[in-house]
Amino acid sequence: MNPLSRLPSVDRLLSAAALSSLIELHGRAVVTATAREVLAATRAAFKQEAVLPAEDELIAKVGAGVTAKMTPKLRPVFNLTGTVLHTNLGRAPLPEEAVQALLTAARSPCALEYDIESGGRGDRDDIVNELLCELTGAEAATVVNNNAAAVFLLLNTLTPRKHVIVSRGELIEIGGAFRVPDIMQRAGAKLVEVGTTNRTHLKDFAEAITPRTAMLMKVHASNYAIQGFTHAVPEAELAELAHGKGLPFVVDLGSGTLADLARWGLPHEPTPAEAIAAGADLVTFSGDKLLGGPQAGLLVGRKDLIAKIKKNPLKRALRVGKLTLAALEAVLALYRDPDRLHLRVTAVRQLTRPEAEMRAAAMRLLPALQAALSGLPVTVEIVALKSQIGSGSLPVDRLPSAGFAIRPQGKRGGVLNRIEAALRGVAHPLRPVIGRIEDGALLLDLRCLDIADEPEFLASVAALGQPRC
Repeated sequence: MNPLSRLPSVDRLLSAAALSSLIELHGRAVVTATAREVLAATRAAFKQEAVLPAEDELIAKVGAGVTAKMTPKLRPVFNLTGTVLHTNLGRAPLPEEAVQALLTAARSPCALEYDIESGGRGDRDDIVNELLCELTGAEAATVVNNNAAAVFLLLNTLTPRKHVIVSRGELIEIGGAFRVPDIMQRAGAKLVEVGTTNRTHLKDFAEAITPRTAMLMKVHASNYAIQGFTHAVPEAELAELAHGKGLPFVVDLGSGTLADLARWGLPHEPTPAEAIAAGADLVTFSGDKLLGGPQAGLLVGRKDLIAKIKKNPLKRALRVGKLTLAALEAVLALYRDPDRLHLRVTAVRQLTRPEAEMRAAAMRLLPALQAALSGLPVTVEIVALKSQIGSGSLPVDRLPSAGFAIRPQGKRGGVLNRIEAALRGVAHPLRPVIGRIEDGALLLDLRCLDIADEPEFLASVAALGQPRC
């Protein structure tokens, strides 16, 4: 008798109580498909001289397979990396007002492109246009899906087959090897570099202007800093030069913030309002970095230039949907109350959180973490840490923080990798814990762990389990 004939049929597996409950939860189709996959894999393994598993083992494999398939890929995590605006972890977390606005927009039809007063067609940019103009001093605004798209769209609209002058020291590369020169080339613009890496003067721009010049552009080097013998041309001087030649002056702020962070003890970051006041005709910046909103690229500036950009057919390809606009409107509205901004905008609150709060949290959480790691050859202690803002914002500045350092006893460095993997591998619906290994220790920075989330964090820690480590 062929041993494979002893394998249970798909129907027999589906009749098991454990799989019946999964069918009730997820539907018959996915459980049936997984059962067939498990049986096929078992037959293939048997041909390679593997031992046939018992029926209960097959049922367990099917159950595990269904659970894995139905577990969301976009899982929430605890960001204990020490990088507040972590690109790989979704950048800025949204404030509760934005979350509620998202839910409302998701559940109901919305006046996205419908003018309720007139009953006619509306413009989706009108949802945030007034707020953006109020907060930046611009005449008009429009929104696309990220800042790179904003830069691409304005270049494609205003500078096709023409020259754009940029300081050589501002030709930045952002994450994923995405470079400003590449964006310009794809947009149809011709890049003209002036100055040197560390010093560029007004005369460099003036001497580079020709009849083919379409724009002077300044790119904020938000993800790196050149220090020492440096010089950059002030925005007001570039604006005066550009306007004297009948050219627009554009500023790409990248991570842009709408508030002066210095009022909360953070380093000052240039704002769109400052650029507009200095004479910029267009300013672009991100929505999901220092602003603390959803992913979006925001363009503000002269009404006539914004109108040209909105007529570009690519605008439709790059536009945002109702969910982004709902969240963005809610976040922008919070900026009308600057005195409480650091309490209500989540990203700003995390960036301005005092070190004493993180140290107090560490004291509360230390016993549970020590208990979860007891029996392992490691020590756990509270340490002072330095957080970074992230997403290319203020790259050389660090924020005093506190958290945990997990260190191996003796020369057992491999245990840190196992603990790190166990923390990010906790099973759904618990939240994975993401830290960082640095200088021979696994560091867990508590800056982004809100006090309301501490019970869930403790549940994730308790679920570690010694066998996993």
